[in-house]
Amino acid sequence: MKENKKKGNFEDLEVWKEGCDLAVEIYRVTRKGDLSRDYGLRDQMTRASVSIPSNIAEGKERETVPELIRYLYIAKGSAGELRTHIHIAYRIDYLEKARFQELIHRTELLSKKLASFIKSLRKRD
Repeated sequence: MKENKKKGNFEDLEVWKEGCDLAVEIYRVTRKGDLSRDYGLRDQMTRASVSIPSNIAEGKERETVPELIRYLYIAKGSAGELRTHIHIAYRIDYLEKARFQELIHRTELLSKKLASFIKSLRKRD
């Protein structure tokens, strides 16, 4: 793979914006009810959610396509980790069904967008 320079800021990337929005929502959700008192699960959820846009930003700042792809895979892994935490929170009755479905949908969609972005970068490079 070539070491191509990339243009633009990470703040311009839709996946980064959506990742930040999702992290903010996870922080809001984990501040309420039983989940707010389960420090272990709450911290895992917030860390995984923050990891998504943080890794997108870090990859973009490294200024090569291979590095960006590497960090996008890490962000995608964090999305899977977050989805697991959401499932667990739902199964132990920390989340209502509607909130669970919304968060799972948003996380799955973001993961799919990351996969598409990776695929497009691989084709370009």
